[in-house]
Amino acid sequence: FSLASGVVADALDRRRLMLVTQTAMAAAAAALAWVAFSGTQALWPVYLLAALSSAFGSFDGPARQAFIPELVPREQLPNAITLNTIMFQTASVLGPALDGPVIALWGVAWAYVFNAVSFVCVIAALLMMRDLAPRKAADRSDMSLAAALEGLRFVFRTPLIRSTMLLDFFATFFASANALLPIFAQDILAVGARGYGILAAAPSVGAMLTSLAMVPLIGRIRRRGATMLWSVLGFGLATVGFGLSRHFWLTFAFLAMTGATDTVSMVIRNVIRQLATPDSMRGRMTGVNMIFFMGGPQLGELEAGLVASRWGAMFSVVTGGIGCLVATAWVAWRTPSLRAYRREEA
Repeated sequence: FSLASGVVADALDRRRLMLVTQTAMAAAAAALAWVAFSGTQALWPVYLLAALSSAFGSFDGPARQAFIPELVPREQLPNAITLNTIMFQTASVLGPALDGPVIALWGVAWAYVFNAVSFVCVIAALLMMRDLAPRKAADRSDMSLAAALEGLRFVFRTPLIRSTMLLDFFATFFASANALLPIFAQDILAVGARGYGILAAAPSVGAMLTSLAMVPLIGRIRRRGATMLWSVLGFGLATVGFGLSRHFWLTFAFLAMTGATDTVSMVIRNVIRQLATPDSMRGRMTGVNMIFFMGGPQLGELEAGLVASRWGAMFSVVTGGIGCLVATAWVAWRTPSLRAYRREEA
């Protein structure tokens, strides 16, 4: 639904659309809780509700991303995106940390209950936004196939946006190190489940600390294009280091570095896309980006697993990191406008 959801986000009131999607996802979570409490052994309700939740989530993402520039002045957008990244990374650390004790103490069903209740916070925040200026008719598209194709043409004919999406895809496709982390924890580092839990949290820890540092720094970074390219190169190098490491805390450091460099890249990518996209196109641009953003990690995990099954986990991770470096160099070479992109252009 990614392409269709981008069109819908550009055609409708984004706040109202998010109210619908958040309510629907809350209902799906509540239904999963009911299924878990009922003790049914049938799998089809789980598949159905997971699919529905993902479908509504695909409509929520473009509306949410395109909504941010409506909330803050243009000059404050980089800081707003950075703060949003901090909240995302903090939730990525705290969510699993709280989820484990809930499941251990009360069971899986209660995790779904708390998940359903959490949507109420978002719905309440949306209802409190009462002073938003209505979008102009000229900034809205129609819901048609032509509008979807227009969004695709805009993305692929705009070198800055196209290149940032390609970087996102290649980095996550080649350097999906986390997919093989259980093998490293069990067979290579021999640290067991407890060590695996610490290593799994390392990228989020690095990302959260870097997000905090980015708040005062994002406004001072002049060569944003070059900074983003160097951060993706750092991501690839950290992945290679993770694949070669045989020491627990060195592995932790390399994984934290992947989270840190990915955060720098992610913040600048989002800033470039939001500033380079007119409001009438933001939903469709985000919808197209979701294909790259979601497809890269999923296909990358498949690639990592296939290579690891043939030549081993270390070879898979190291060659993936090298692939990320080569792809980044190719995108940088092919897109001079990205290398030259500076803060003043915003």
